[in-house]
Amino acid sequence: MIYSLLNTINRIKPFSTADAHCDIPCKIYDPQIAQIAALSVIRFIDLIQELEQKEQLTLADHATLSRLVREKEIHAAKVKEEVRTIWGDYFKQPQFEQFPDTHELVHQIMLTASACKQGIGRESGEKLLTLVNEFAASFWQTKGVDTYTADCPYPPQMQTVYPKLG
Repeated sequence: MIYSLLNTINRIKPFSTADAHCDIPCKIYDPQIAQIAALSVIRFIDLIQELEQKEQLTLADHATLSRLVREKEIHAAKVKEEVRTIWGDYFKQPQFEQFPDTHELVHQIMLTASACKQGIGRESGEKLLTLVNEFAASFWQTKGVDTYTADCPYPPQMQTVYPKLG
């Protein structure tokens, strides 16, 4: 009965929709999704630039370009979403004391991800990955987990920060 009443009210005057990681808190946070999204942004930029080398684009090339641009923008937004969730839900006063520049770092990630959405310069993608790697390293350090840096095993084969586990 309550559901029906609320559903009727919502149809007349829709409620604001809330979205969250989980807000339980579940304590399951990992910057790896943001890192993979940043690597994907670079890869999509590379593929777009490969198309640019063609003298003339076919209809299929135009369709591919459209998909690549869309995915690049989706993945740049994913970086922002994942970093914002960890920054907003995981980082608290002890972590901010340990890494007092976190707010500025997150702000730079947001600006750089937006730049990646706006353009196709590889430098922006590389900068985004560098910033997200810095965020990942500080995240893992707040958890007392050592990290190492290695080339990711897939294109664009860029340096990525990984936690030393086990």
